[in-house]
Amino acid sequence: MPIYLDGLSTTPLAPEAREAMLDAWSRPGNPGSPHADGERAALIVEEGRARIAELIGASPAEVFFTSGATEANNLAITGVALAALAGASTRRRVIVSAVEHKAVLAPALRLRELGFVVDVAPVDANGVVDLNTLRALIGDDTLLVSVMAVNNETGVLQPVAAVAALAHESGALFHCDAAQAVGKVQLDVFDLDVDYLSASSHKMYGPGGIGALYVSATAPRPAPLVLGGGQERGLRAGTEPTALVAGFGAAADLANTRLDRDGEHADRLLKMFLVELSRCDVGLSVNGGGVERLPGAASLTISGSDAQSIAQALSSLVMLSTGSACTSGRIDTSHVLAAMGLDAKWSRSTLRVHFNRYSIEAEAVDAARLLAKRVKLDA
Repeated sequence: MPIYLDGLSTTPLAPEAREAMLDAWSRPGNPGSPHADGERAALIVEEGRARIAELIGASPAEVFFTSGATEANNLAITGVALAALAGASTRRRVIVSAVEHKAVLAPALRLRELGFVVDVAPVDANGVVDLNTLRALIGDDTLLVSVMAVNNETGVLQPVAAVAALAHESGALFHCDAAQAVGKVQLDVFDLDVDYLSASSHKMYGPGGIGALYVSATAPRPAPLVLGGGQERGLRAGTEPTALVAGFGAAADLANTRLDRDGEHADRLLKMFLVELSRCDVGLSVNGGGVERLPGAASLTISGSDAQSIAQALSSLVMLSTGSACTSGRIDTSHVLAAMGLDAKWSRSTLRVHFNRYSIEAEAVDAARLLAKRVKLDA
């Protein structure tokens, strides 16, 4: 099998999550039905909710299931804006960072059509949001600030608690897209003081097709975007996918027991990979290399190379990507690298790697050698 280094796009499914889903699928049952199978399904959903809440330091009542982090981001940003328009709030400014995932940037920028002012906060050369500029942008008219926890291209960690504090100083709300963080790094919504937080199952060894939005008990409730049967306490209609919740919950439970161990393992393999590339005389730069990053993750620029060509040539041996997974089908300049002051030529020479829980040492060395060989062939 090819060596899998594309964990920022999606992680392998944990065997424990697979088993939990198979068990849930073993009997039919709608969580909203009054019979025994319905009650069993409802119990599975609530057990999954409790496990995810425990992982992020929340109450189960503050966790709402969605189809993924993209929907959770849209619900937080658009839902908060719609609730403000329908309520007494006169705040009409939303601020996002320049390196947010498009699932945050797109709904935020669309709010301009509803009369909101949308500001994009710059980042420094490492891709970390500029707190001084952000402080100057936030004012009495700011409704919401949204800054991610971990960047999906570089793995760079943002100062979430500091951003939340700045937002709250002016009475603004704070949302954090934590799709790349939940289940991979220590994270507590109370310590961070976030109002809304998005999570993704398939980024933390759970199944695709499900995510969650944390809504603090003290924060205004977003306006629902999906209407229907009133599931998820009226915030997100649609029958809960019992088996996916079971898998998500199992993945959360597993992360709770091995978070630090997984991180140490991933970082050790990344270091082996980089050392072997250096031994093979591959010159590279680590984007965001001057700050803390997600364990096992790196955005690597090999000057003068064609990253797209390299990734395609190696696709049967090593699975790599060249940028955000949601744009990997197109040869685009990375808006993340551009925000960091890097040009289009640099972007086209950039590969993204992530070593996951199930990666092994031999893969780190073999992947580096295969990549080095390909780089030299293309030179």
